[in-house]
Amino acid sequence: MTIATCIFDAYGTLFDVSAAARRAAAEPGYEALAGTWQDLAATWRRKQLEYSWLRAVTGDHRDFWQVTQDGLDWALEQADLTDPALRDRLLALYRELDAFPEVPKMLGRLKAAGKTTAILSNGTPDMLAAAVSSAGIGDLLDDTLSVESVGVFKPDRRVYDLVGARFGCVPADVLFVSSNGWDVASAAHYGFATVWVNRAGEPTDRLSARPGTILKDLTEIPELAA
Repeated sequence: MTIATCIFDAYGTLFDVSAAARRAAAEPGYEALAGTWQDLAATWRRKQLEYSWLRAVTGDHRDFWQVTQDGLDWALEQADLTDPALRDRLLALYRELDAFPEVPKMLGRLKAAGKTTAILSNGTPDMLAAAVSSAGIGDLLDDTLSVESVGVFKPDRRVYDLVGARFGCVPADVLFVSSNGWDVASAAHYGFATVWVNRAGEPTDRLSARPGTILKDLTEIPELAA
């Protein structure tokens, strides 16, 4: 197997989805988040994913920005946080999430080795463009692929088809990297070589396909792709 193309999920893989709540909690005026931002971030992420799956199953597609807002609204209501300014600030920060610290060097090593690098994400094109620009990694990516071109969220096979259509590669030539166990299992079932970035040390999902490799962060990706 020769890996020519390295494909990355965006949210939770390259970009830290907890960063918006963490940064807001440290800002004046949002002290109510100080002791609860971790729970809010986790609930927001869970509802965001649940809504994406439900919309994919039912065929009731809305873009990921709408799903992200809906997930936040549910999480804020559960936490009894009703300040509209807090909602606006969290959404603004979500468009400029921090990249994990190892991301720029890791992508730079892949590019130096001649690998094609790209994002494949549920995010809308404008969400992804904002995150990539904020993280300063645009020159380390060959493209950013959004599910909006097929109108359905992962793990629908039409999303993974975007990689071959864009880069002219077969699944066996692709290394797919995600922090989401369900995403990795689906990509492995599709035929990609896979890496699960299991930062939280969670159990492996009980699905028909398993991750090819499990890592704690992205540092070793260039060695695996070599």
